Amino acid sequence: MSDKPRYSRISDILDLAIFMSSKIQGVTITEIAQRYNVSRRTAERMRDSLTCIFPSVDEIETNDNQKHWGFINYSISNLISFTPKEIANIEQLQRRTTNKEMKEELGKTVEKLKSLNRKHALPLENNIELYMQTEGYAVRQMPQYKISLEILEVIREAVQHSKMVTGIYHNKERLIEPLGMIYGEKIYLVAKEKAKGDGIYNYLLHKFENLKLTDKTFDKGDFDLQEYTNLSFGVYHSDILEVELLFSQDLAQEASQFNFHPTQSGKWNDDGTYTVYFKASGSREIIWHVFRWGAGCKIVAPESLKEEYKKYLKENLENYFKFL
Repeated sequence: MSDKPRYSRISDILDLAIFMSSKIQGVTITEIAQRYNVSRRTAERMRDSLTCIFPSVDEIETNDNQKHWGFINYSISNLISFTPKEIANIEQLQRRTTNKEMKEELGKTVEKLKSLNRKHALPLENNIELYMQTEGYAVRQMPQYKISLEILEVIREAVQHSKMVTGIYHNKERLIEPLGMIYGEKIYLVAKEKAKGDGIYNYLLHKFENLKLTDKTFDKGDFDLQEYTNLSFGVYHSDILEVELLFSQDLAQEASQFNFHPTQSGKWNDDGTYTVYFKASGSREIIWHVFRWGAGCKIVAPESLKEEYKKYLKENLENYFKFL
């Protein structure tokens, strides 16, 4: 019998096996500890228990200074299956999205997941339909832009292999260094442009024409797409603002449960109102969002944002009456 320390919760061990096999570079002891909210010593026991069950788990060489553990083959694939609820969740996302290209890709993903569970196809379909019948989504008024799957694949390959692309944007030929895509009401390409230096810009992907992959490579350095998107309220980047919003008693409960920004915090006030704080750039998008809340949302800080909001309201009101 092995004298390695064991961890007794089988459900966690199986979950760890799936988690570990999903990571090309494996996982660290720190990541295990954080995922299961256990001590480092317990995380080591979990790893050791997994190596007893799966001999193919071994240390994986990486470029950082931490030890990574993972599967050197995919021997656990037969242990993984998808429940009707899991497939229904993805199918619900597919129905909910208003992006045609994403809807098509998610539809193909659902088909593949169902084919993996083909041994139980009939009951699987019936259960998925039961889940789908219990939920619906309101119609969302959003712009629709045609972006081919071929264009998305060009960008994804360019980002993955740090290759430049060429394309026409605003009637000008450009050499672009793609860093990622942001999905919002529109799809934005985050990139550097060779002719503009080291600045990072957001381009509307649907406005590109004749996008082509090149053999030229570039160094994206330590750019992190998630950190980049967390700097802004939407997709526009400018100076970081320390924003404070005050919500009336009528809106306080809804605001306290609303996701404004990754940096947000909030507090209840003695009079039943609610205050939200966050740091972000993109003043125009913040203003648009405040406007949606109506008179029950007030910009407290910064002063510059308050003045910009007043100007925005005044100009639009004047233009409205001119239009009439």
